[in-house]
Amino acid sequence: MTVLSHASAPAPHSLEEDFRLLKTAVEDAGKLALSYFRQDLAVRRKHDGTEVSEADLAVDDALKGALLGDRPNYGWLSEETEDDPDRLEHRLVWMVDPIDGTNAFLRHVPEWTISAALVQEGKPVLGAVYNPATAEFFHAIRDGGAFLNDAPIKVSGRSDLEGALFIASGGLFKKRIWKEPWPGVESRWVNSVAYRLALVAAGSADATVSLSAKCDWDLAAGVLLVEEAGGVVTDHHGHAFRFNLPNPRFPSLVAAPPLLHAKLIERTSRVDL
Repeated sequence: MTVLSHASAPAPHSLEEDFRLLKTAVEDAGKLALSYFRQDLAVRRKHDGTEVSEADLAVDDALKGALLGDRPNYGWLSEETEDDPDRLEHRLVWMVDPIDGTNAFLRHVPEWTISAALVQEGKPVLGAVYNPATAEFFHAIRDGGAFLNDAPIKVSGRSDLEGALFIASGGLFKKRIWKEPWPGVESRWVNSVAYRLALVAAGSADATVSLSAKCDWDLAAGVLLVEEAGGVVTDHHGHAFRFNLPNPRFPSLVAAPPLLHAKLIERTSRVDL
């Protein structure tokens, strides 16, 4: 039986070292994605009916090579890579959506991002959401704050629903599912889930609400951004997210400043999906 010495075991990396790796990998992936943007691309339909392009796959390969190549002892979960249950055995897992907002990307709308996070024991500890088309690089470090292009950001101070700006489908507030009508709220649509969360973290919108299923790779980086910017992110029942479970899916998403989030949950928790 061979016993590994401390010298031969993989050296631990600091969060700062992991962040430098993540930042470089995401910036390089952004340059690669931008080279495909507004080009004619090969596109196919996945089993769930969504589109995937050659750009998604190329960026996924680049991120996997950069992140796992440098940290082979970390786990991996990506929208464009077949899920390997081995990730469940890892304390640290990279979670990636190589192009979040593929629909916008393929229709030449600059509302797509590269979203990548490092999750430790179920919680994101590093997050990066990069929109190369608008030169917006959002990042967060657990207990270290949230930033846009290295400037600190925070969620809005809004506490009332009346007049709040939501990043959500305008039709959401008119559905018959609600027990009572909504007060006057404004809404705008953004295709990328990670970008929606980043914009809420930056105070560019007050909240985002979605009653459709989301996956770990959609949320991990953006959840950390909002939390580190002073906001709260849960599903529509108010349950916090835990990542890297066998089924990497969540039923819904509600993100907002604390007082506004509480008022949203009063409404959304009474909805049956």
